[in-house]
Amino acid sequence: MTGVTLVLFDLDDTLFAHREAVAAGILGHVAAQGGRGAAADPHDVVVLWNALEEQHYHAYLAGSLDFAAQRGARARDFAAAHGVQLTAAEATAWFEDYFVHYRAHWRLHADALPCLDELARRIPGVRFGLITNGELAYQRVKLADTGLDARVEHVITSAEFGLAKPRPEIFVHACALFGADPARSVYVGDRLRTDAIGAAAAGLTGVWLDRLGSAGPPPPEADRAEARALGVIRLTGLAELPALLAAR
Repeated sequence: MTGVTLVLFDLDDTLFAHREAVAAGILGHVAAQGGRGAAADPHDVVVLWNALEEQHYHAYLAGSLDFAAQRGARARDFAAAHGVQLTAAEATAWFEDYFVHYRAHWRLHADALPCLDELARRIPGVRFGLITNGELAYQRVKLADTGLDARVEHVITSAEFGLAKPRPEIFVHACALFGADPARSVYVGDRLRTDAIGAAAAGLTGVWLDRLGSAGPPPPEADRAEARALGVIRLTGLAELPALLAAR
């Protein structure tokens, strides 16, 4: 890769501190509700809520649940684990209450805007965009709340495009939207296969932002081997990215 012209990012847990907001949001929600959830171990509460998000959000991406249904399913399963059965309407209201707490904790990672500023300084004319698995309207609210909407030119979502990462078509589509050569484009995301391997397989430079490092679960060895073969770059923070790309 020579002469980087385009840097694309994932949103959640790459630029936007989703994991932290989720943890604070669910703990605030169950504390406000009271009952068995409020009495449960906070670590267990967060682990369960994260697992339900992973399960049902991926069902949404696979097309077996729509966006609203995956939210309701998460709420029903969480409540059921604490001895409460929710109707569909109650699950919707439960999730809406949780979302208020979640949104109150929306933040960018501390290294997000400094990274964009330094990339722009080191690589004059570089352009920025987002590719995210989700709904455009929902993600645009995050961008507006955090100021990212003023920093990226295009936002490509799986719902709008019709295919989700790691499908190569969504990465190729994003480059085409910018009129950029994939070989001179970079994609940065926190999931090894969904983000970095998917982008690299589509001809971009794939960067795996491994924020958790040794504290997180290691990816399968098959994914690690494929990442090595595709030349995926591993970083532990965005502060490392500008110098790395400028050197190329």
